[in-house]
Amino acid sequence: MMKTKIIFLLTITALVLAVVSCPTVAKVADFSAQVAGATGLIDQNTANAISNTSRAIGNAAEEITPEQEYYIGRAVGANILATYRVWNGNPALTSYLNMICGVITINSPKPDVYNGYHVAILDTNEINAFATSGGHIFLTRGLINAARSEDALAAVIAHEIAHIQLQHSIKAIRTSRITNAIMVTGASAAGVAAGMNVNELTDVLTESVGEIVQTLVNNGYSQSQEFEADATALSLLASAGYNPSGLIDMLNELNRVQTSGSGFGKTHPTPAQRLTNAQRTLNQHRVTDTSQYRVTRFNTSVR
Repeated sequence: MMKTKIIFLLTITALVLAVVSCPTVAKVADFSAQVAGATGLIDQNTANAISNTSRAIGNAAEEITPEQEYYIGRAVGANILATYRVWNGNPALTSYLNMICGVITINSPKPDVYNGYHVAILDTNEINAFATSGGHIFLTRGLINAARSEDALAAVIAHEIAHIQLQHSIKAIRTSRITNAIMVTGASAAGVAAGMNVNELTDVLTESVGEIVQTLVNNGYSQSQEFEADATALSLLASAGYNPSGLIDMLNELNRVQTSGSGFGKTHPTPAQRLTNAQRTLNQHRVTDTSQYRVTRFNTSVR
C-alpha cells in the first residue's frame, strides 16, 4: 500500500511540476525517479515509466524555435504536396500573390520569419488554402478563381498569414504533446503493475510532428482559431492599406460557391458563421478605400 502511494505521488508530482514550471523541473522529477529506482524504493520499470512521463511533459513545455517552426512547416508542406501538385503554369501569377503577401507581412507585427513567407499555387479546382508554420502558404487555383478583387484575394492570404503569426499549428502540436504525455502518465502506473513493456506505453510520444500537423490539415483548425485568424486578417489588411471588407466579399463569394464536405467546407466553419463573426469587428478597421487603383492589376494578373 505504501509503495503504491509512493508511485502515485512521484508520478503526480512529476506531472504537476513539469506542466506548471519548466523542462528543468521535469529533469529534477526524472532524476528523482531514477534515484528511487536505484535505491530500491520503487522497482526500475516503475522508475523508468515515471522518468519517461517527466521527459515527455518537459519536452511539451519546450519553446519551439523559428528554425524548428520552419522545418516543421516544410515537413507538413511535403505532406500537402503528396496530395496536391504545385502549379507553375503562370509564374507571373505566383509572383503577384507573393507581392500581395509581402505587402501584408511587411506591415504586420511579424514581418520576418526564419526563411521568409512564400506563397505557392496548388493545381486543383478545389476551393481551399493551407498555411504551415514557418511561412508556407498554399492557395488552390479554385480559390484564386473565386476571388473577385485583389482585396478579396489579399483577405485570403491575410487569413493564412494570421494562422502563421498566431502559431496555431505550433500550439496544436504543444497541446497534442501535453495530452499524450498525460495519457502516458495514466498508463504508466497501470501498465507497470500489469507487466506491460514501458516502451509500448511511450509509443504515443514518438508520433512525429509532421503526422500531428497533417491531422490539422485534414481536420482543420478549431472554430475559435478560424475566427481569431479572420479577426487578425482584418487588422493585417487595414495595416497594409487593403480594404478589410475584402474579407467580407470573399466570404460572401465562398458562401455562394462552396460545397460542404470539401475544401474550405471540410476544414473551416461555414462562410455564414465566419461572416457573422467578422462583421462584429469590421467597423474597428477603417481605411480609405483605394481598391479602384488595384482593379487593372488584378484583372491582368488573375483574369
